Amino acid sequence: MTPTRSPTLSLRARGPLACFTRPELKAERVSYPVPTPSASRGILEAVLWKPGMRWVIETIAVLAPIRYVGLRRNEVNVKAPRPKRTVVDDGGAAPVLYADEHRAQRNTVFLRDVDYVIGAHIRLTDKAGPGDNLTKFVDMFERRVRKGQCFHRPYLGCRELAAEVLPADDTCKPIDDDQDLGLMLWDIDYGAKGNRALFYRATMTRGVINVPAEPDVALEVA
Repeated sequence: MTPTRSPTLSLRARGPLACFTRPELKAERVSYPVPTPSASRGILEAVLWKPGMRWVIETIAVLAPIRYVGLRRNEVNVKAPRPKRTVVDDGGAAPVLYADEHRAQRNTVFLRDVDYVIGAHIRLTDKAGPGDNLTKFVDMFERRVRKGQCFHRPYLGCRELAAEVLPADDTCKPIDDDQDLGLMLWDIDYGAKGNRALFYRATMTRGVINVPAEPDVALEVA
């Protein structure tokens, strides 16, 4: 019988700053106390991603005490305008965004000195080709983690907050802390009829959050 999922794989991610933004606080970012499953999946996908596979997060272990730090940063209020198709096809002057004209100062509440172990498994998707299999993907992941390779720099919630990624070993001990973290973002469901924010009820037991396979609550995104 062909297996439908890989064994549980682990990866350690740490860094000086992290921000897993609470969606209800957009004007000035405030981080959840622990990573969201979607942010954790993004770290794994930075190391290994193929169309024929998907990551399913199982556990998030917190290795360092949860501590916050507030910083004020300059941000830009708008996105750079997309050039018109005629400019792309025929050339010409592309639209320009001057950051000085759209700059604003905002406070951000970061997590500081973070350290996590993410446990997850791989499932094949309907885009898997004849040469794709779980054993191949597991070997690729373990080799890339061991060598420190990645497709792009893994980050801790925001792209400017780079993560150091390394193998998880027996020295990785979760903190001895229990917390009811309430509703946390599980993922975003992007659909043709609109987007939905998916949430789950997160509980940390002895430093470990067990992530359910399905969300508990779905809310429409305006």
